[in-house]
Amino acid sequence: MFTVYVYALDALADWELGYVTAELNSGRFFKKDAPGVSVKTVGISKRPVKTMGGLTIIPDCSIDDIAVNEESVLLLPGANTWDTPEHRVMIEKAGEFLSAGALVCAICGATAALANAGLLDQRRHTSNGVGYLDMVSPCYKGQNFYVDEPSVAEHNLITASSTGALLWAKQIIERLNVFQPDTLDAWHAYFSTGEAQHFFALMQTLS
Repeated sequence: MFTVYVYALDALADWELGYVTAELNSGRFFKKDAPGVSVKTVGISKRPVKTMGGLTIIPDCSIDDIAVNEESVLLLPGANTWDTPEHRVMIEKAGEFLSAGALVCAICGATAALANAGLLDQRRHTSNGVGYLDMVSPCYKGQNFYVDEPSVAEHNLITASSTGALLWAKQIIERLNVFQPDTLDAWHAYFSTGEAQHFFALMQTLS
């Protein structure tokens, strides 16, 4: 059973999480022998937060409730509030995840927070551009490990740019091994192209 912790912070970029949380929570395209997945929102506390889209999220649990093990997954969404000091404890927890071999998935502004904490200095990663990380993360020293792709999976770290949400979701789903490979390929092809043939291919993988 995987527990997927979704960090909820003010100004969270709603759209960046949509693909991956919808699929992991619903399980609608899971293969028959897929491991169970529990999706939980986690916050600094259980106080409500407001997303960039104006939606209110009441976290299921606080950071102190997080269990760190190889079946734990941490999703860190983009937001323009990552430089607020209160979020440092979440970045420290991300470091614990990485050290324990647990999966950390960061997109957009969350990658800048990881970079500033030195967590990308020796790991292949991406973001909104290496210049972006140089600009917003004064302590960043991982330029030699930067990969100019929408999303990059490296061991137990998956990072993405603000435009990489779909590929990021695909790489996370693949890492958790909850879809059949042909289901995942058809799913990604359909949502990336909008072509009906891929939708029907997706449905056929489930029959």
